[in-house]
Amino acid sequence: MKALKFLMTAVTLGAVALSGSAFAQDKGAIGIAMPTQSSLRWISDGNSLKAELEAKGYTVDLQYAEDDIPNQLSQIENMVTKGVKALVIASIDGTTLSDILKQAGDAGVKVIAYDRLIRQSANVDYYTTFDNFSVGVLQANSLVKGLKERFPSTKPWNVELFGGSPDDNNAFFFYDGAMSVLQPMIDSGDIVIKSGQTGMDKVGTLRWDGAVAQARMDNILSATYSDGTRVDGVLAPYDGLSRGIISSLRGVGYGSGDLAWPIVTGQDAETPSVKAIIAGEQYSTVFKDTRELAKTTAALVDTVLSGGTPEGLDTKTYDNGVKVVPSILLTPFDVDATNYEKVVVESGYIKAEDLK
Repeated sequence: MKALKFLMTAVTLGAVALSGSAFAQDKGAIGIAMPTQSSLRWISDGNSLKAELEAKGYTVDLQYAEDDIPNQLSQIENMVTKGVKALVIASIDGTTLSDILKQAGDAGVKVIAYDRLIRQSANVDYYTTFDNFSVGVLQANSLVKGLKERFPSTKPWNVELFGGSPDDNNAFFFYDGAMSVLQPMIDSGDIVIKSGQTGMDKVGTLRWDGAVAQARMDNILSATYSDGTRVDGVLAPYDGLSRGIISSLRGVGYGSGDLAWPIVTGQDAETPSVKAIIAGEQYSTVFKDTRELAKTTAALVDTVLSGGTPEGLDTKTYDNGVKVVPSILLTPFDVDATNYEKVVVESGYIKAEDLK
């Protein structure tokens, strides 16, 4: 009987020890709200963030809202109700979250805006992103470089401008960065915007929708270039838009006969667009290593929830309309046919076999 009692006591103590060990590993729940699975990059971001946070001992609730604002609001509300310790949010519309984020703040939930600044809320603790003005500068410099290479004897160059979604704060940084390079060339007459369409109110593309970009490019080609003149370049701020623009250009014969491909930029180094770069259809893209962004964000979350103080924060750049949000800014890289293997393949971001 004593042996049985001893055995039961040992089992009980072991269970308590295991429970304590398991509890020590469970640091609490983190909610991740992503905008959509229609973009390859957001799938990658979500998976990378989840893996990084789970490796640090957190339980993760990852949700995609499929670009539906009420859906994202509902998802975030449910996360707060369930008692998450932190929210990592890539917002669909960064101006619509103020009420739910106040609830989160009142509950002591830390809020990290992920790659898209959440606007008009005091309850945003941190922002992790890339240097978005530099993204635009890279795109414009690549556009100019390509124009000089492909059309060295043609000036002025006919260029058309596309912007990102007007409800995404980053879109304005991309556009302003690009125009810091292009506007002096427009003023000097080296570049002509033949359609006359400039400014985010005219060139913005709601929800970063490639079909919307394709339709707009169709209209520009029909209304502005039916006189036989040629588009030399297109500033496109995202690969999904680039592919829509390329489809429009292909539809009227670019890439065949005497119609050389215009210089088309992009962003996110999505596999289909890197393949288009290899094929000579898209000239370049901007690579933002979302694995590093996920790793940096997970480390930030862990530091904050562990009572630490994050280091290396930018405290000047990102004013969300209510406060300047302390930010971590990572470095973007230009990618074209000359360096895609080194930058995205050798780094393991894209497998070589996926580009065949």
